Amino acid sequence: MASNTNIPTAAHKLELRTAERLTKPFQRFALLSSSSGIVLVSCTIVAMLWSNSPYADGYHHLFHDIELAVGIGALEIHNHLLHWINDALMAVFFLLVGLEIKRELVVGELSDPRRAALPIFAAVGGMLVPAAIYAAINFNNPQTMHGWGVPMATDIAFALGILALIGTRAPNSLKVFLAGLAIADDLGALLVIAIFYTEDLNWGALGSAGGVLALLFAFNIIGFRRGLWYILPGIVLWYFVFRSGVHATIAGVLLASTIPVTSRVDQRRYLTFSRAALDTFEKNSSDRLDKVETNAAQRAAVYASSENNRLITPPLNRMEDTLHPWVAFLVIPIFALANAGVHIQGGIAESLSGPISLGVILGLFIGKPVGITLFAWISVKLGIASLPSGVTWKHIIGVGCLGGIGFTMALFISNLAFGGPQLASELEHAKVGILTASALSTILGLSILLTCKPQEEPEPESLGPEIDLRD
Repeated sequence: MASNTNIPTAAHKLELRTAERLTKPFQRFALLSSSSGIVLVSCTIVAMLWSNSPYADGYHHLFHDIELAVGIGALEIHNHLLHWINDALMAVFFLLVGLEIKRELVVGELSDPRRAALPIFAAVGGMLVPAAIYAAINFNNPQTMHGWGVPMATDIAFALGILALIGTRAPNSLKVFLAGLAIADDLGALLVIAIFYTEDLNWGALGSAGGVLALLFAFNIIGFRRGLWYILPGIVLWYFVFRSGVHATIAGVLLASTIPVTSRVDQRRYLTFSRAALDTFEKNSSDRLDKVETNAAQRAAVYASSENNRLITPPLNRMEDTLHPWVAFLVIPIFALANAGVHIQGGIAESLSGPISLGVILGLFIGKPVGITLFAWISVKLGIASLPSGVTWKHIIGVGCLGGIGFTMALFISNLAFGGPQLASELEHAKVGILTASALSTILGLSILLTCKPQEEPEPESLGPEIDLRD
């Protein structure tokens, strides 16, 4: 989650060069909370139009017919492009999800039982009620019943991006609540995938995966902190999980659980050596402080400062910061492009009225806000939790509606529930339901939250000194 501090860097009020002027609009877009959601929606629209256009055969051929082989000899894996996206590329997404979950559980909002109670209770309700609604509609059909897990999931990035659009009508405490709710929701969805959507197990491969996982935990314990020590065995871990019958993306979450979450040095050492590096830089400066050239001693001081920053930043945070833009602007858009292309057969009305799409729509659009609000209310009434400062029940209802934005995780679970060519029609109906419910939930959630009274938000605190760059 974003910090509420604003510390200026050396680029503060620096005159922009031509290249920086040209790229600044793109940098601003990438920094927007809603930008990844905009890219996601754009790819979804492209996929829908493409799959229902005269070029639909090309869409199907690209993702379903083209086969790629990766590996050497007996280790070689043959798969269609769609499967590589869903099994391998999405493992990177689940790695990021796992890092976020571990951070929140160890040092974040979910580490304090009192603060964690409200979002956890809300997340449980937001999973149970949608699943119950879907199950009630599909109770008599074992084939469609297998999709009960589809409406349980919330797309955290999309929901937070939508919440950012309403400005001061959403207090920071509400954003923290939604983030905690979505993280707990993701954890629940991962457990559902691992337990209920796992194929026949290959115990030999599962044992090998356990051995690699033990090695990764050993790396953590004995002090390996470079990402490469975890990523390379992580690829081996993915291979064995893939062969085991457990869905391969779970390897991303398992890998995340082994990444160190503490700093290598304490704050005192960081401050002492960072100040020494800055003093060295200053002592070796010339009389002209506006010079852009640096000497050898200054470059050594800069390197020392960089190394101090690495030592104080936990590997988990470094990996999370590195992965986030790649996941937001590459992994998820490619996933949406490959999976959201639903060819509508027999008309939109027929697609929406089937038991699968109806169960998904009612589960996400009705079940999510009802479950989140109801279980949050119960936790408050029981004295287990309390509403965050500045948050009203109207806020909770609005956020509950945003919880109905299933998108990425719901599409992913639908592929597991209705995989295989014999269930292509069921999969399309599930995807139509997800896209419809996500759109309706966005509209309703925004409509409710926009009626909330704007609140005075404090200006971001600047922890840096007042800087005067005048000569």
